[in-house]
Amino acid sequence: MFNLSWQLAWRFRRDKHQNGFISFISASSTLGIAMGCFTLILILSVMNGFERALEDELLNVIPHGEITAASSQGLENWQAIQQQLSHDPQLVFSQPVINITGLLQQGKKMKAVEVTAVDPRIYADSPIFKAIDVPDWPAFASKPHSIMLGAGIMRELGVSIGDKVQLLLPQFSQGNQLKAPKSQWLEVAGALSIGGELDKHIALMHLTHAQGIVNVTTGAQGLQFYFRDPFSAPQKTRDIGYSLAQHVYISDWTRTQGHLYQDIILVRWVVYVVLTLVIGVACFNIVSAQMMAVAEKQAEIAMLKTMGAENSLIIRTFVLQGGLNGLVGTLAGAFFGVLCALNVSAIALFIERITGTRFLSGDIYFIDFLPSELHWQDVWITIAIALSLSLVATVWPALRAAKIQPAQVLGH
Repeated sequence: MFNLSWQLAWRFRRDKHQNGFISFISASSTLGIAMGCFTLILILSVMNGFERALEDELLNVIPHGEITAASSQGLENWQAIQQQLSHDPQLVFSQPVINITGLLQQGKKMKAVEVTAVDPRIYADSPIFKAIDVPDWPAFASKPHSIMLGAGIMRELGVSIGDKVQLLLPQFSQGNQLKAPKSQWLEVAGALSIGGELDKHIALMHLTHAQGIVNVTTGAQGLQFYFRDPFSAPQKTRDIGYSLAQHVYISDWTRTQGHLYQDIILVRWVVYVVLTLVIGVACFNIVSAQMMAVAEKQAEIAMLKTMGAENSLIIRTFVLQGGLNGLVGTLAGAFFGVLCALNVSAIALFIERITGTRFLSGDIYFIDFLPSELHWQDVWITIAIALSLSLVATVWPALRAAKIQPAQVLGH
């Protein structure tokens, strides 16, 4: 019986005498479903690529978590804390730091910076040091009164290696009134090139020199952490902070750079909803095409019923006929979507070379290429959604076809 339904559905679909407008509506529904599936798979793969690039590129060069002493004197017994945490298998690296926010001045140019004071010997083992190229590190490590600047800061201030820059630090009186800033002259020992906006804000100086500048008597203001799983950083950092007797400020990468990850997740859900609606609208065309096909095939349906065809056969026939449009569109869209998703980086690079424009600028974003990572579960989910909506769209026209009365149709 199913074989007969399939033969009838295929013959109705391939009928050369079918109304041209019905054929157009049917083809447009197939094309709409294909475009929806293609776009959904492609954009989801790009979002997956951005998420992977965020983890591989950005989260390798920024601390995953950080605790900072609330006291201006610094973090007490930080060496013992660091030694204790070193036994945690989820902790990859930790280092003592002092964070300083101030202004860098070179001539008439000024730039707000976030200076991180580190121990050069410890920092050389950090994930960020291994992830970026720092050819000037030996010069920085050998000069306690030197500073490493982000490439963007050096461009904005117009300084080069060997120049002197003035670091201005805000000072407050006991009544919280602003006093004359504290000034420190530092020699530019090298450049840091991480990518994106970080190059315009990051700077490094020696931990021992910073201790005297901000009067940190304990030797470190806080500890920075890198974990095996960056997404566990919020919970792990809170656990560390809550376990300490001293009051500390707790921060992690989701507070500083988390907006990037949240944007990716938000776009993913928006894409899911919008393109599922696009596929749904395309499936409404299946309803229109099938309703017109039912009206056109009333005589054939009536004759099938007079020959003993049951309502279930009529329903299956028109469900299969409409489902073929959804099946063809879904498979075509999924095939080309997968094909483009696997090669989107190369396609984007080709378009950039032809047009002379860049989709992503390394000066603004943390990557300078269009990433893509195909997840097959996204493909199967897209196919399932498209086929389900296509089949649902065929039910009402198929039921209408089954309700046709042969006497009324053939009587005319």
